Amino acid sequence: MTAGSNKFTVRFRGVRGSHPSPGSGTVRYGGNTSCVEVRAGNHLILLDAGTGIVSLGNEMMKNHLPSKSERQLTTMTILFSHTHHDHTQGFAFFKPAYLPTTTCYLYGPRLRDVELEEGLATAMLSPYFPVALSELSSVLNIRSLHETEIILLEDSCSEPKVFNYYRDNHSQVPFQVCVRVMHSLAHPNGGVFVYRIEMDGKSLVYATDTEGYSGGDQKLIRFAKGADLLIHDSQYMTDDYVHGDMVVQGYGHSTVDMAAEVAAQAGAKRLALFHYDPLYDDSIIERMEMKAQEIFKDSIASHEGLEIEL
Repeated sequence: MTAGSNKFTVRFRGVRGSHPSPGSGTVRYGGNTSCVEVRAGNHLILLDAGTGIVSLGNEMMKNHLPSKSERQLTTMTILFSHTHHDHTQGFAFFKPAYLPTTTCYLYGPRLRDVELEEGLATAMLSPYFPVALSELSSVLNIRSLHETEIILLEDSCSEPKVFNYYRDNHSQVPFQVCVRVMHSLAHPNGGVFVYRIEMDGKSLVYATDTEGYSGGDQKLIRFAKGADLLIHDSQYMTDDYVHGDMVVQGYGHSTVDMAAEVAAQAGAKRLALFHYDPLYDDSIIERMEMKAQEIFKDSIASHEGLEIEL
């Protein structure tokens, strides 16, 4: 591994599921949909591009791109769990994507015979959106991943390198950050990708839009083993999941109990609850946090702006 910045920080930009939920009842935790900003060494990695990505783009334009003459080259990697609307709807409003000085490497699953690029492009088709994906001025490198592949990011090179873990000789490739992939089938229409980001012995696991199994999702538990931070879907309180007005079992989302049990069985160091039901106000999420802590002490309810350094 080459030398360079060793900071590994996670910042939550959007923590809601399904659709944005602005209003007085969501001020503390926020109403934007899924997006997590990761600064790993010299690299910017984004997990999903719900409406939470918009605030990051605005900050980047204000803080790093003050004028046309001073605009610098910007490179980032965006990892999509899947292409459902609440995980992609912010990308069309992500201002750096409209700049020719921006390069985006976009990765995600191929689901139900639909490649990632096609899924993203469909969300911006006319007449539903005025700008097509192909018309963005930024350089977009879009690639569907497979569960057997890993992404390596070198310290001195912004371009990610993708290898088949089992067939490609990557053991001698210098890297600063490694991204591993797990395909979860616990979500409708082909499942989702779970990501594990590793740097300098620290690890982050991002597991959104996944529903628990009896006895715990053992595949996910093994994948998240020993993670320093597990971000886990926590859409429902258990009472709503079991006795709610709507039948939500099979929707591909977990209860807070499921999330805490995965963290406990995986031996994670910390759990961040994520992807809350848009109908839940701040008081319900506070109760979710307390419930999670009964099962797994080091649990926290993520909120917009929360920053965690690993």
